[in-house]
Formats: sequence, structure tokens, C-alpha cells
Amino acid sequence: MQFADRVEAGRRLAEALRGRVSADAIVLALPRGGVPVGFEVADELGLPLDVIVVRKVGAPLQPEFALGAVGEGGVTVFNERIAAHLPQRPGEFERVARGERAELERRTARFREGRAALSLIGREVVIVDDGIATGSTARAACAVARARGARRVVLATPVAPHGVEQRMSDVADEVVCVHEPSEFFSVGGFYTHFAQTPDEEVSELLRRAAQRRT
Repeated sequence: MQFADRVEAGRRLAEALRGRVSADAIVLALPRGGVPVGFEVADELGLPLDVIVVRKVGAPLQPEFALGAVGEGGVTVFNERIAAHLPQRPGEFERVARGERAELERRTARFREGRAALSLIGREVVIVDDGIATGSTARAACAVARARGARRVVLATPVAPHGVEQRMSDVADEVVCVHEPSEFFSVGGFYTHFAQTPDEEVSELLRRAAQRRT
């Protein structure tokens, strides 16, 4: 299966989600590529759209291992299971997290343009990305959404490797995926057009979604 672009992917994902999420759910899109997909999902299903900006916090000496993540509102998620198997000095996690928070705040300010984040307390949230490869960012987003008070978390994506539901079942209540190929090399390989989504496009789509709510 090949998607023409993120717009088509978003519309096909919306059809897969139809009837599976509540009428008062919130769509949370991961920047940057997840925002065009999430915009179409929110538009097709008549749901509000917001961005969920997360930054993984890697181990100081082994950054490929995520010790946790940081999100808006001062949310910090710490993975004690992984941390127990990695050597680290006291305060190292917080030091790395501070740097990631600074970058998170920069990106959030650019994308939100002064708008407040939608409250997730007691809400069902649909976390959308344009594809899932390793799943580490999606995991972080699910954890941050729960920490911000989400009642139910649905992870939704146009494409991911076969078996993504089982692999993500510990962080998401439900996983919805349009295409799960058994052979998976990269997310972009399943799109005809997969150019990088610029920050300006992310900001514009979020602006349009906010205007829809008013």
C-alpha cells in the first residue's frame, strides 16, 4: 500500500478511526509530519486538534536509551525499569531533561503562537503521527498524555511495522493502523510524496484548526 501524501494518509486514517473514538475526543498530532495527518483526521471526524510536543530524555552516556520524556506543563516521565539497568550519577537525568525542556519550550512557543494547550483531563485523546518506526517517540507521547490527565489513549497512524498493536499495548489503550507491512524499512517508503513538513506549515495548520473551534 502506498499513500500519495500525508493528506491522503490522514483521510484514510480518519476512516479507520470512524466509530472507534468518542465524539468529544481530542486529536493530538506529533510535529512535524504528524500534524498534516492529524489535521485531516480532526477535520474528517469533527474533532479539535492540538499538538503534542515531547522530547525524549536519553541516558547521558547512552543517548539511544530513553530514560524518560518531558512534555508541556512541566510533565516529566521517568522510566525506572530502564534506569535500573544503566549507570548514572545523581542529577544526570535532570541535567539532560533541562536541555530538552528548553528545546520543547522553543518549539511549543513557535507552534502554539500564544494559544493555550487544550486540557486533557478526563478526555480521550488520539495521538497521531505520519508513521511509526521504532515507536520511541509515540511511546513518549502516550506517557506524557496520560501524565497530563488523559482518560484513554488511542495511538493512530497510517503505517507501522506488523504487530504494532502488541508492541504498543502497554502504553496505549488502542492502536489503529491503516497498513502494517511485514517488510518495513522506513516510513517514507510508503509515501509517494514525503517531503519534510516545515515549521511554518505546522503553525498554519494549527492556526486553522484553532479558528475552526471559535
